[in-house]
Amino acid sequence: MTDLTALLDDLRAESAELDGLVAGLDAAGLTTATPAPGWTIAHQLAHLAWTDRWALLAARDAEGFAKATAAAFAAGGDPVEAGAAEGVGEAPAELLGRWRAGRADLAEALAEAAAADRKLPWFGPPMKAGTMATARLMETWAHGQDVADALGATRAPAARIRHVAHLGVRTMGFAFTLHGQPAPTDPVRVELTGPDGELWTWGPEEATDRVSGPALDFCLLVTQRRSRAELALQAEGPTATAWLPIAQAFAGPPGKGR
Repeated sequence: MTDLTALLDDLRAESAELDGLVAGLDAAGLTTATPAPGWTIAHQLAHLAWTDRWALLAARDAEGFAKATAAAFAAGGDPVEAGAAEGVGEAPAELLGRWRAGRADLAEALAEAAAADRKLPWFGPPMKAGTMATARLMETWAHGQDVADALGATRAPAARIRHVAHLGVRTMGFAFTLHGQPAPTDPVRVELTGPDGELWTWGPEEATDRVSGPALDFCLLVTQRRSRAELALQAEGPTATAWLPIAQAFAGPPGKGR
């Protein structure tokens, strides 16, 4: 529970940082376009609230989640886009209040699920509470980047982006599969420099395939918030070189990037 407690604290901190960017926005400010095509800041916040709501249902009512998922996808259309559209025209106090309440409830539910050692259903494979919390932090950070870009704000990277980097490393095989390629069998050594200068590493030290560079750049890449050409990342070896252009830490079809 100690590790999950720290992880949930990081998730709360990530949400609070984004909250600080949007708390003072009026209705017109929420209509500011973000780098995601067709999405305003309101879309971004509503999407986070929508996903938190689904995650809360998964954590507290697995059977209800299964039924709701079947109904949502049977109805046709794109549930993700529909969830984001819920924020369009919503009063700032209502949208922000809905997002704040949902993320607080989810943190509590994830702590309960972890204590019971339960796996949670999801749109992909079931996952433990810690993995769900990591995914929520990654998505909050990524959509927070969209909001920051829309507002012309620069965010100082925090050590908690290590969770985003970790998810980016763990999803390497997933990224290849999404692009119709077999998951690589050769190990990749990833060496990233964290915001405080600490070296973060994954994979065997002797691996010939290697990725290195700033942790922030790696996180921007695997969330597809920046293109490879904009980032100071180095790849050595065929697997590492093939991975970086398709890296994707989030679920769903291959993204188009920014």
